[in-house]
Amino acid sequence: MMGHVPSPAPPAPIELVARDLHYAHPARPTLLSGASLRVALGENVAIVGPSGSGKTTLLALLGGLLRPRQGSVRVAGVALEDPRDNVAWVLQSVNVLPDRTALDNVSAGAFADGLSRASAEVLGRDTLGAVGLAALAERPVRVLSGGELQRVVIARALASSRRFVLADEPTGQLDRATTDAVVDALLTTGAGRRGLVVVTHDPTVAARCHRTYLLRDGRLEDA
Repeated sequence: MMGHVPSPAPPAPIELVARDLHYAHPARPTLLSGASLRVALGENVAIVGPSGSGKTTLLALLGGLLRPRQGSVRVAGVALEDPRDNVAWVLQSVNVLPDRTALDNVSAGAFADGLSRASAEVLGRDTLGAVGLAALAERPVRVLSGGELQRVVIARALASSRRFVLADEPTGQLDRATTDAVVDALLTTGAGRRGLVVVTHDPTVAARCHRTYLLRDGRLEDA
C-alpha cells in the first residue's frame, strides 16, 4: 500500500518587501528611520505625507536606485540589485525620447522586455488608448503638452512586463477628468499581475488604492 504523498506547498506570493529602511542625505536630517512595507502582485498602495517627508526617497529605495543605510528591499525573497528586472517607473521628471513618437516611446519598453516589435506596437497602442492618447500615437512627443507627456510615461510603464510600478505624483499635471482616466488605467491595466506603489498628494487617488500609508517621522503608518 502506497503511503500518503503530501500535496506540494502552494508557491509563495510574489511580493515587494522593504524591511526597516533607514536613509539620510549627506548634511541633511534623517528621512527614513525604520520604514517597512509589503506589496503583493495585484495590490495598489498609496504613500502620502507632507513635502520633504521622504516619499520620493522611499520610492528610490524600493526601486533600487538608492541603497539604504540599514534595512533591505527584496522581491520574491531575492535582494533587489537591478531595478530594471522588476520595476517600471513613472517619475515627476518626464524622461522621454523627444524626437520619437508617442507610440515609439511606449512600445520601446515592451520591446526591450522581449516582445517582438509588432507585438510591442500593438501593446503600445492599447496602453496609449487606456490613458486617452490613441489619437496622438504618431505625434513626436516634443510637440505634446506636459500633461500628455506624463500620460505617455504612464502608458510606457503599463506596457512593460515588470512586476511592480512605482509612480511619483503621476497625476500632478493632469486635470480631474484626465486624472480619473489615468488612475483607472493604472489600477486596472494588468490587474492581478502587477503591484503599484504610488506617491500622491491627491486624496482621491489615494482613496482608490487598496491601502494608504502616511510617511511621518521616517516611518510608514496606516493613514
